[in-house]
Amino acid sequence: MLSLILCSQESDTARLTLVFAGDIMGHDEQIAGAWDSASKTYNYEPTFRYIKPFINNADIAIANFEVTLGGPPYKGYPQFSSPDALAVAAADAGFDVFILANNHALDRGKAGFIRTVDMLDSLNIIHTGTFRDPETRNINYPLILEKNNLRIALLNYTYGTNGIEIPKPFIINRFDTTVIRKDLEKARLAGIDQIIVTLHWGEEYQRNENLQQRKMAEFIFRHGADIIVGSHPHVIQPVQLTFRTDSTLENIVVYSLGNFVSNQRAQYKDGGIVFELKLIKTAGNTRVEDFSYLPSWVYREDTAEKSNFYVLPVSLYESGKSGIILKDYDKYKIARFAQDTREHLK
Repeated sequence: MLSLILCSQESDTARLTLVFAGDIMGHDEQIAGAWDSASKTYNYEPTFRYIKPFINNADIAIANFEVTLGGPPYKGYPQFSSPDALAVAAADAGFDVFILANNHALDRGKAGFIRTVDMLDSLNIIHTGTFRDPETRNINYPLILEKNNLRIALLNYTYGTNGIEIPKPFIINRFDTTVIRKDLEKARLAGIDQIIVTLHWGEEYQRNENLQQRKMAEFIFRHGADIIVGSHPHVIQPVQLTFRTDSTLENIVVYSLGNFVSNQRAQYKDGGIVFELKLIKTAGNTRVEDFSYLPSWVYREDTAEKSNFYVLPVSLYESGKSGIILKDYDKYKIARFAQDTREHLK
């Protein structure tokens, strides 16, 4: 296993804050919107401008990177290939880790798979869920993140790859209970404080989890995981808590974070939540000290030339401090998204 030490801190009490963001997508309109005709380059900085302080505030920030960096021609749905500038801007916004095991990982075939991994490596962006070969996976998986005297194991799996066969020797972590059980055991033997499993699962556009998700969550918790964070449905699904007999929190499953950024504009699809998890370790015992969610809505500003995309924290907009002036229709949409989200998760 590869252990990545992001920083260390000596203290009797250790604390660590993690944030998880949902699907980073790259539809055609987003690609066109990022094009800067003056510099002849792609620029995604505006996309992350308003959410950046929230991401940077975490010790470790993790996002589902649901595109390939397959090179030109750049294309959105159904076979995504985004400019490298998307990854650069996401990292600049504070994301430390990309999870890659999702149904679009093979959208650009072998060449796109390799180029994505190579480009992220060249940008020094930590990633997991996909591997060049079994040996690389054995060395680097589970991904161990060390910071503030806490050791976190991060695991990542997907339900599938849109029917595309995974060419050897590549590995994309798929749902296989035998493999997952062994991976969890390997993580536990590594002296881990918390095991977090990220899953690409569920039914698209369904606002509640299905039976298969619940069964998989039960299996993963039974074999030692502490937290599960999900993606894929492109809408927000419930957060479920499990408590011990002494009423302390035992497990959390976030069934779906929804879309972090995309061009999906319909109700429930036009945003997501950024999930914040605070861990504390005292006397060798690690537990969840606190958790919260930040609703974030995707504002698409349409001009005569193109559409500009911004991930807008709902609380920042509601406070009046964002500086963004929305048209009446957009005011209605962000208010509807905020109400839908809060009612759904209350």
